[in-house]
Amino acid sequence: MTHEKHAAPPDAALPNAPLQFTVDGEKAERDWPLITRDEVERLLAGYADLAPLAKIAWHSPRPFSAAVLAHTLDGRAWFVKRHHARLRSAAGLAEEHGFIAHLRSRGLPVADVLADRAGRTAITHGDWTWEVHASAPGMDAYRGVMSWKPFFHASHAWSAGRTLARLHQASADYAAPARALQPLLSSFRVLGSADFGGALEQWVQAQPALARSLDKHNWRADLQETIAPAHARLVPFLPALRPLWTHGDWHASNLLWTDATPGAQVRTVLDFGLSDRTCAVYDIALAIERNAIDWLAAPANVTVHYDHIGALLDGYESLAPLSEAEYEALIALLPIVHTEFALLEVEYFDAILGDETGVAAAYDGYLLGHTRWFAQDEGQRLLRWLRTRRSKESNA
Repeated sequence: MTHEKHAAPPDAALPNAPLQFTVDGEKAERDWPLITRDEVERLLAGYADLAPLAKIAWHSPRPFSAAVLAHTLDGRAWFVKRHHARLRSAAGLAEEHGFIAHLRSRGLPVADVLADRAGRTAITHGDWTWEVHASAPGMDAYRGVMSWKPFFHASHAWSAGRTLARLHQASADYAAPARALQPLLSSFRVLGSADFGGALEQWVQAQPALARSLDKHNWRADLQETIAPAHARLVPFLPALRPLWTHGDWHASNLLWTDATPGAQVRTVLDFGLSDRTCAVYDIALAIERNAIDWLAAPANVTVHYDHIGALLDGYESLAPLSEAEYEALIALLPIVHTEFALLEVEYFDAILGDETGVAAAYDGYLLGHTRWFAQDEGQRLLRWLRTRRSKESNA
C-alpha cells in the first residue's frame, strides 16, 4: 500500500527550495512535502533553551526524508529532519543516535543530536518522526552535488578514507546488536552468510512488505543468476570480516569539509541513517562504489576514477592497513555490496511511494545492473586494477 501524496502547504513552496535529487537526476515534485515554518516552530518549542525560530535557510534536495537548516533568533543553526513513520520510527532513530553518541565519546567529529524536554532524541508527531541536530562545523562543499558523484579532488578521497578508518576504530568497541529490520538500511545479513540462498529467503520473508514487492519480479532466479556466483567468490574470506557497526552511506555529501579546495580535510561526519552492524570491508566497498564509479553518467559512459580509489584506500590504510584476506574480500564484495540496500530500495519505491520508474531503476539498473557491469570489460578492468595495486604494494 503506497503512502498518500501529502501536498505541501502554500507557505512551503519557497523560492529557494531546491529540486529533489532522484535516481535519474532532479525533479520539481517531491516525494515528501517540504517542512514548513509552523512545523519547525512546534517542534522546537519542545526543546529547552532554544531561541524562537528566525528563518528556514535551506531545504535539503536529498530523497527519503525532508530536512531543513533552521536558524533561531540567537544566531544559532539547527538541522531538522523529518521521516515518515513507515521509514523510521522513534525506536529506529534511537538506534542511530546511540551509535552517534558512542562515536562522539571516542572523539570522532559527529553532529550533536538534541534531546527534548522529555529526554527524547526522536520525536513522533502523527505520521512523522523528527530529529534535531546542532549545526556542525565545516563547509558543506558537496551540498549541490548528487549523492553518488565523484569527489572534487583525489585529496578529498584520501581524507575521506582516513576518516572512515577513524570511524571504524572508534566503532570497534560498540557492542549494540544489529538494527531491527526496517526499510532502507545498509545490511550485510545476506551477503555475510555462507548460505546465500537460505539467508536471502529468510531475510526477505521476515519483511512482508519487501516480500510482496519482490514477488512482482522473478527475484529468486535473477539473484541466483546474477548475485550468487559473485557471492561464492566472497565466501572463503567471510571468516576474516569482523562484525562492526559502520556508517553504511559513505559519500562526499555526507561529510563536511574544511573548504572545497584541493587538500581540504573532513571536518564532520553526517547522516547515519543507513548505519548498521556490517563490517569494515563492507563500508570501504560502499565508499568506492558510491564515490569513485560515476553510475549517474549514461550507461555506456560509466567512468571509474582510479586515482580516487587509490587515494581513498591509501588514506584508509594509513591508519588501518587491510590484511590480505580483507583485501581479497574487498575485491570479491565490490560487485555485490549494494545488494541488500538495492532490494530495500525496491520496497521503498514500490510499497511506500508507488513509483514504477523508481522500482525499475532500483531493480534493473541498480540491483542487477551494477553487478552485471562488473562482469563486463570495464568492471573486470577495475577488479584487475585493485589486485595489481595490491601486488605493487607488496613488492614495494
